[in-house]
Amino acid sequence: MTEPVTPSTGLAVVHLFCARGPLTENDEVVAAVKAAETAGVQVVPVAVLGHKADLAFMLLGPDLWVLRDTQTALVRAGLLVVDSYVSLTELSEYAQGVPEAMKQARLYPQLPPEGKPAWCFYPMSKKREAHVNWFTLPFEDRTTLMHEHGTSGRKFAGRILQLITGSAGLDDFEWGVTLFAQRPDDLKDVVYTMRFDKASADYAEFGAFYTGLVTTVEDLMART
Repeated sequence: MTEPVTPSTGLAVVHLFCARGPLTENDEVVAAVKAAETAGVQVVPVAVLGHKADLAFMLLGPDLWVLRDTQTALVRAGLLVVDSYVSLTELSEYAQGVPEAMKQARLYPQLPPEGKPAWCFYPMSKKREAHVNWFTLPFEDRTTLMHEHGTSGRKFAGRILQLITGSAGLDDFEWGVTLFAQRPDDLKDVVYTMRFDKASADYAEFGAFYTGLVTTVEDLMART
């Protein structure tokens, strides 16, 4: 048996964006997801809207090998992975003083949240350009800007569940942002509102957005 590869704290997270292939077997996809869940992986199945993918699986677990085995099983079931994102749950350096319960929720989230089927994912980084470089700002200034950003986000408490995962050194951007909401306009409202904060307006760069609907794997395979 291969030795587990695990983060020192938190969970590994893989977003797999897939298209149906000519040999996709619904029952085998369902079996792959059930096997992953039995192995301790949280699986969030998503029906993706638009042309970028047909469906997505957000996988969270402590062992990278188990997540990789799940990816292999989904591909062997006939799915085509058209995009992906790799990250880790983390506690931001600007949030070290939050209550213990909040720390645990960020490092070990329980997903998907009940009653929030609208979903989106996007990666982001902070700019490092000559005239605007986040990483040359003093820590105190960055902390102030992030606290302002967090204040805007807290206005959506109850409407949005947000998970920010770290991906510096793991993927093309520095963070992955996953949002769950009751209604799709909540997703639009929170992203639009927070873009006016200086931390976002001056310093943020965004990758491609994926939007979809959280459902069961059985329903996902029957409807996509």
